[in-house]
Amino acid sequence: MIIITSVWQIDQTADASFLGWVIASFSLGQMVASPIFGLWSNYRPRKEPLIVSIFISVAANCLYAYVHVPASHNKYYMLVARGLVGFGAGNVAVIRSYISGATSLQERTSSMANASACQALGFILGPVFQTCFALIGEKGVTWDTIKLQINMYTAPVLLGAFLGVLNIILILVLLREHRVDDSGRQCKNVNFEEASTDEAQVPQGNIDQVAVVATNVLFFVVLFIFALFETIVTPLTMDMYAWTREQAVLYDGIILAALGVEAVIIFMVIKLLSKKIGERAILLGGLIVVWVGFFILLPWGNQFPKIQWEDLHNNSIPNTTFGEIIIALWKSPREDHNEEPTGCPIEQAWCLYIPMIHLAQFLTSAALIGIGYPSCNVMSYTLYSKILGPKPQGVYMGWLTASGSAARILGPVFISQLYTSWGPRWAFSLVCGVVVLTILLLLVVYKRLVAFSVRHGRIQE
Repeated sequence: MIIITSVWQIDQTADASFLGWVIASFSLGQMVASPIFGLWSNYRPRKEPLIVSIFISVAANCLYAYVHVPASHNKYYMLVARGLVGFGAGNVAVIRSYISGATSLQERTSSMANASACQALGFILGPVFQTCFALIGEKGVTWDTIKLQINMYTAPVLLGAFLGVLNIILILVLLREHRVDDSGRQCKNVNFEEASTDEAQVPQGNIDQVAVVATNVLFFVVLFIFALFETIVTPLTMDMYAWTREQAVLYDGIILAALGVEAVIIFMVIKLLSKKIGERAILLGGLIVVWVGFFILLPWGNQFPKIQWEDLHNNSIPNTTFGEIIIALWKSPREDHNEEPTGCPIEQAWCLYIPMIHLAQFLTSAALIGIGYPSCNVMSYTLYSKILGPKPQGVYMGWLTASGSAARILGPVFISQLYTSWGPRWAFSLVCGVVVLTILLLLVVYKRLVAFSVRHGRIQE
């Protein structure tokens, strides 16, 4: 949200299309960097790619704090800064690879869930910090000596840079290379030389590439679905409930923060539940819950959204009958010209004939998606790490992270085009179809999604 609101503040020539590139640049940077950092971590101590990636993020945040200084082309400096932050975020592949190599099969799910819970906690605290920094205001204070403006837009990135430096110090002081096999026995690190010779060797065997590809597809769909849900929340609530922009930011922020709290709880429950029914069953159940959530979002009934007609012109009337337009306008009384137009824009022709999604519908759907998404997310890369086995997983984790980044780029584009042109009924019906196909894929490869050591008969499932 800080990025969205500050683009036009810094460079008045930036339009909505450029804003889309600024937002997408983070995922593009992460998609490019993930395999690179993953490959690096396979052959060198993981401290190296972690420190370098965090340093890039720190530098990018500092660049963002100074994008107001150049006399022109400020928006391009912001684009570069955002892309570099995403490039630094490619270290997620290294982190997951480290967790996979440092835990046994018994510990893996719990450790992955803990890491995901920390991410969800950041998702919750982010809007809180944003609200606090908003108190500084747009003007803020200026440190003339170094030309640094500290305001509501730069304070978050400066905090991010500070936390990055703190992370580098913690990595240098606390992080130790540690590898175990799937049974938990200490084994030799293959990405750099060690003095110890009494450790178990890394087991040999072929990785099930079909399971690897299938898990990448599953992870892509899971991230794709949540990315499109995040994207559609604000326009959907503004169209259906006639919320203003300010109301949408506030209420949707509360809803997403609540989903973050829900995700933390789900991660804790998963740690216990996976020991009883296994990761594959949780992944399947999570996808079913997500499907139910989007099915509930389908519009039903005969109550229609309020029509936003303040900006109606003769050349903007969609291909509808004159009677439909008159009825729509009659149901949407004109408001004060000074007020922000609210409701479903008449330029979206479907507003006239698609029933509204009731608030209870939307909240129920959000709660279900908030259960299904974190379950599918953590189970996808937990299963992935177990399928790969005890060999260095940096490159494979890099490709998994890259597939997730691609999903976060394509998801918003997919849902925005469908929703604007065809409305929520078509959009969410197609999402339900995608989830059904994903469930079928999971059922086809279900028996192949087993741990490397289980597949090769070294450990009983």
